[in-house]
Amino acid sequence: MQEQVDERGTELDRERRGLLRIGLAEVYNPSMVPTLNPGDQLVVQYGAAVRPGDVVVLRHPFRQDLLIVKRAVERRDGGWWVMGDNPLVENDSREFGAVPDEFVVARAWVRLRRPPEAGQRSPGALLSWLLSALRPVRALSPAAAGLPGSWFSRRLRAR
Repeated sequence: MQEQVDERGTELDRERRGLLRIGLAEVYNPSMVPTLNPGDQLVVQYGAAVRPGDVVVLRHPFRQDLLIVKRAVERRDGGWWVMGDNPLVENDSREFGAVPDEFVVARAWVRLRRPPEAGQRSPGALLSWLLSALRPVRALSPAAAGLPGSWFSRRLRAR
């Protein structure tokens, strides 16, 4: 049987089997601080089911060529209401409304912190980095986000 190929040259049958569904994404701006910092890497799963509280990679509704990282807060008419964890940055659904499901590209699983700067590579700094470099990305508590508790799943609490 011949493999089907999409416009990017990706073999669709392999994607459906899950062989091409894991990837890396880099965080560039401070909209997800304190959960994610600029320079952090995310291990993401493409096409994964999204639940309230998940950190997701999505296409910006006004610039589909731009990928952004936000937290899926709740389902609304028209898609997902997404917000950054940093209350000082409003480049989220407060600005552009609900994001259609087809714009959600991936769900984050794990955060990889960038290594310390060259001047901070003491054994203590490296040990501290090593202990915190790999961490699951979980839901932020509503109180920490300054949001009503009903916006988040009760099962997903930390970060």
